[in-house]
Amino acid sequence: MAGHSKWHNIKYRKGRQDAKKAQLFTKISNEIYAAVRMGGANPETNARLRAAIQKARDIRMPLDNIERTIKKATGEFGGAAYEAAIYEGYGPGGVAILVEALTDNRNRTAARIRHLFAKHGGSLGESGCVAYLFAEKGEIVLDRAGADEEAILATALQAGAEDVDIGEEEAVVFAAPEAIDAVQAAFAAAGFSVRSAKVTRVPSVTVPVAGEVAEANLALLEALEDEDDVSEVYANLEVETEGA
Repeated sequence: MAGHSKWHNIKYRKGRQDAKKAQLFTKISNEIYAAVRMGGANPETNARLRAAIQKARDIRMPLDNIERTIKKATGEFGGAAYEAAIYEGYGPGGVAILVEALTDNRNRTAARIRHLFAKHGGSLGESGCVAYLFAEKGEIVLDRAGADEEAILATALQAGAEDVDIGEEEAVVFAAPEAIDAVQAAFAAAGFSVRSAKVTRVPSVTVPVAGEVAEANLALLEALEDEDDVSEVYANLEVETEGA
């Protein structure tokens, strides 16, 4: 019986892993689709698409999947027509949340997202209610790996970056969205290891949360990220640790 139970657990874990992998493939495909619709099918001139394709390669998505998604976005393949949608709302404690989605049915997606907000103590708001709090930025993540802080700052300055956040294991460099390629290339040329480069949204102000309010917001964000139609979730919360 112990052997049977162990095998059952192994199958259960594998099933969950396969489901997570399939969900990740779906989300990356949505990113590729949205990138093509917004900026065209040429990754050399579409930074968002280039970043999405790199993300797909990082998780070993088959090339056929990538190419098929691009062709769907350009209309070469038939099927459902998807469109980008943005949903805005508030989490517990007044945390601003912005959700980017790709959907073939706006009513279905809006209903699901509204349900998740309500379930976790938040509320879906009107268009524009929180978008003004988030600015689009190019985000380049570097592997510290012993890299000198002064060298990072000097390279960022020379490349025209706007801001740098240096941690123990990685450094995050922010730039104008249209400058992301030049900044990434400057760091690569200077010998830095670039983990990722993408266009993201950065909040202009943050809301400090702690305890149950923080837990409720994190649960809401996780639920939104797990929704199939959702591509990205942004929030302006700042979790305060005990004793901070």
